[in-house]
Amino acid sequence: MKIEITNETAADAAAIRAVTISAFLHAEHTSHTEHLIIDALRLAEQLTVSLVAKVDGAIVGHIAISPVSLSDGATGWYGLGPLSVAPDYQRRGIGSRLVGDALRVLRERGASGCLLLGEPRYYNRFGFRADPNLKLPGVSPEYFEAIAFEDSRPRGDVAYHAVFNASF
Repeated sequence: MKIEITNETAADAAAIRAVTISAFLHAEHTSHTEHLIIDALRLAEQLTVSLVAKVDGAIVGHIAISPVSLSDGATGWYGLGPLSVAPDYQRRGIGSRLVGDALRVLRERGASGCLLLGEPRYYNRFGFRADPNLKLPGVSPEYFEAIAFEDSRPRGDVAYHAVFNASF
């Protein structure tokens, strides 16, 4: 299976929405608003990185990266998510490719680091670790992870774009 990773184009929005809905349909921890969050981030021009995975020209995966703010004023930090892979294509390395490529793009653009809310057993392979100095209010600290691309490490509360808290 040949996987092609490309930047999102305007024509990809409907396919990204469909993949995201299907990927989270039976997920354990979800509000089922992930597709709406991606649409709202796109509309707000806050998708810093938006990559799609294609197999035989069809979109089967997507990753979104958007800016976050930190209470200590640190800059250059981004949040990873949502990450979506169509159910029929999960456990084939597509999500790993998307994460790896998105982190590479962030590094190339001079980002300070990346944060996410996710399963440690999955994201530790990319270098993400829980950081007791970073807090996402209302979230168990072991599931809130960070990877720094430089020596400085921020401290304090993290805030994602307001669309992550919107009532859709």
